[in-house]
Amino acid sequence: MKILAVIPARAGSKGIPNKNIRIINGKPLIYYSINNALNSKYITDIIVTTDSEAVRLIANQMKVRCKQRDTKLCGDNITLDSVIYDAIPKNKTWDYIVTMQPTSPTLKVETLDSAIKYSIDNNLDTVISVINSPHLSWSEKNGVKFPNYVERLNRQYLPPCYMETGAFVISKYSIVTNDTRIGKKVDVYEVSENESQDIDNFSDLQNVSLTLSMKKVAIYVNGNNKRGTGHIYRALELADEFYTKPDIFYDINQTDRNIFGFTTHNLIPINGIAELFEKCKENKYTIFINDILTTSVDYMIGLKSVLPPDSKIINFEDDGEGITKADAVFNALYNSNDLDNVYSGEKYYICPKTFLFFKPIEIKEHVKNILVTFGGSDPQNYTDRILEMIKKSEYNNYNFTIVLGKSKSNISELMKYNKYPNINMLYDVKNMPELMSNTDIAITSRGRTGYELAILGIPSIAMSQNEREEKHVFVSNENGFSYIGLNPTDEIIEGTLKLYLNLSKESRKELQDKLLAHNLKDGRNRIINIINSL
Repeated sequence: MKILAVIPARAGSKGIPNKNIRIINGKPLIYYSINNALNSKYITDIIVTTDSEAVRLIANQMKVRCKQRDTKLCGDNITLDSVIYDAIPKNKTWDYIVTMQPTSPTLKVETLDSAIKYSIDNNLDTVISVINSPHLSWSEKNGVKFPNYVERLNRQYLPPCYMETGAFVISKYSIVTNDTRIGKKVDVYEVSENESQDIDNFSDLQNVSLTLSMKKVAIYVNGNNKRGTGHIYRALELADEFYTKPDIFYDINQTDRNIFGFTTHNLIPINGIAELFEKCKENKYTIFINDILTTSVDYMIGLKSVLPPDSKIINFEDDGEGITKADAVFNALYNSNDLDNVYSGEKYYICPKTFLFFKPIEIKEHVKNILVTFGGSDPQNYTDRILEMIKKSEYNNYNFTIVLGKSKSNISELMKYNKYPNINMLYDVKNMPELMSNTDIAITSRGRTGYELAILGIPSIAMSQNEREEKHVFVSNENGFSYIGLNPTDEIIEGTLKLYLNLSKESRKELQDKLLAHNLKDGRNRIINIINSL
């Protein structure tokens, strides 16, 4: 079967000068349509019809023939039908003629081939690329405007509305004339929103450039009682920073799907590293993010072997030997590292979006409201120990809000403490910045919650959940916290609590000033800028 692709690319674009040779994502615009035609399984011949010497040079470098277009066929009033007909060699016969506009660079060759196959299989005269874009619309007749619908419905319930794109017109050779490429047996072929983009103005040019440079992103994250759930929250925050929808992998042997809560991100369960590597081979990610704590050199080498050569691997909170194989490592909770690819410290903390719009608390004359929160799992059971302290009558004049995370093991038992009038037990809250804003002091562990408390300037007592948290340096006395170590005795915890309950307004304001001396809201921008620069 003989199939000819004709690519019209004149020089005289008025809206965007030199449009067809503009460099987009490192390639001239005309490159993309020629490249699709060259890589098609069905197209056997290609001709570029142009009056542009620059287009001819580019096409010739790509080993593609050009037809010098007559100036009479270059005017704004000339239909594309006559241009295509003029470009077809008359000394050969063809089965199909495929018009491919250079202004549709986001079209994928797989889509083009699928449309050609659809035309052949269904013996169609003409197939036109379209996007299904139903909207509530209006028309006008004799000066009167009227709706093009009977009933107002949400977009997803409206009937199809197919809008032509410039990606392709597939026509049987026998029906192509100087006046038409449309036969009697016509159908449309729907393309995706990304692939439907036509470049008519500078906004289109900008959008197409963004689409072509878009990364294919994957995140591998795990969270449980032992390692905590902050990794999950950070992964979901980070996923929102890309102009694409990342695939988020989690190991079913380590992570319960419920930990993610409600999200419309792509959550993909895997059963072990072997399955993860298979997914990487299939999907060819250009950015791969690990948020799984310590990585080994063997894991990183294996991961690199299944990703494209130019892909980038980014690790979070990784203190394993695998960091030497990563393109970038972000350790917001740790001290600096001698490796050039490791970015450490508070500058690389990702502030939750909801905290960005809350102001620091007002330091009141006396302490009244105390927040107790130990993250998602609280493996040291600090919550249980503190509840036993504050149920005593001497604390009746204070209001304690206790937040239990999704991975806490004995939720139902702890919720019974709600019977005490000074204790408000909450589980899996969604309004943490709001709760914190109504707090005078807090008690927490040495993880990411410390950063959140610092953003709001809340004087806080902190303790480590494990040896790993002991390495976390931000939550420290010099930064405005009272850090009392790993698994301190009840006597130390209660003694420090009583000290804080009686701190003067001036002393708490001094602690707040230390907490607010750190810029903790710009970390996500720093991280994304570094990732994009890799």
